[in-house]
Amino acid sequence: MYTIDGFPGRTITKDGKELLYFGGTSYLGLQTDADFQSIFIENIKKYGTAYSASRKSNIKISIFDEVDQYLAEMVGSKACISMSSGYLAGQLVCDYYSNGDYSLFYAPNTHSALFRNQQKVYPNWQELEKAINENTNTTPVLFLDSIDFHGDNYPDYTFLEKLPISNIILVIDDSHGIGITGENGGGSYAFLQSLQPKELLVSCSLGKGFGIQAGAIFGSKKLINLLKNTSFFGGASPATPAALATLKDAQELIIAKRIQLHKNTDFFLSTLSNTSLFVFAKGHPTFNFQNEMLSKYLEENAIIVTNFRYPTENDSLMSRIVLSASHTQNDILNLCAILNAFAA
Repeated sequence: MYTIDGFPGRTITKDGKELLYFGGTSYLGLQTDADFQSIFIENIKKYGTAYSASRKSNIKISIFDEVDQYLAEMVGSKACISMSSGYLAGQLVCDYYSNGDYSLFYAPNTHSALFRNQQKVYPNWQELEKAINENTNTTPVLFLDSIDFHGDNYPDYTFLEKLPISNIILVIDDSHGIGITGENGGGSYAFLQSLQPKELLVSCSLGKGFGIQAGAIFGSKKLINLLKNTSFFGGASPATPAALATLKDAQELIIAKRIQLHKNTDFFLSTLSNTSLFVFAKGHPTFNFQNEMLSKYLEENAIIVTNFRYPTENDSLMSRIVLSASHTQNDILNLCAILNAFAA
């Protein structure tokens, strides 16, 4: 474990030594980008550092509705609500469906943002399919992650084709996709809607793809209005308005960063001699592996990757190479040289 005293960018410093960092979730490298920070600072001057009043308050700040509409148009949904975090967004959706009218089903590797207590997460899609087909008394609600880091969901969502999707309410956590995947960074919403589920809700963090502390939920106007009218939503503080305004104001920069990220990903794949070392999804900048020798080898060669047990100490070791828009071509060449030597 490394304890550092600043945000980890393309490098981190440990004991005076600079190490290349290919981990984390700062896919676009916005958090340390000077232009992005300048926009954020200007918005802090306008909106303050935080805003903790309910969105039900009699004093309203227009940026909330503006960004909700902006995000909905980006994703292709009819409506959107922003929240203070992706976790809270997922918990709101889970809370809304946690009653006797619905049966909740959790696909393999679903993130804990979408459930609470000891919800059953099915170990494989075959058991999940059987359970959904046997459910006849209530409306099934299926929860899953778009990017599950096992290559099973995004981009094709093959397992969903085997389910009676027209009878299922689909809830997706697109935290690792929004801002990165899909047309204009819109994530998976448009594709999932084309499958014609009974209802579709997509929740996500906006921190991974957009570099701000916030979350969002996308869906139909009817569903989003129902979520807005809950005490859960009314009682929660919203996202910081300065952060939301920055997401909107920095859209040209975000587009440029997304293009650079995809260039970096393509360059990595074209330079790597053996892609079979990793599990990855086309178009996503994460490369997952379960090889402790490889993690150790990378560290011995001054490269740090994501490598810890998640979400608890009892879960499996998560090892992942993460590319970002901030990595240079030389960074990627150095990484590939080390990986190619390991595979030789």
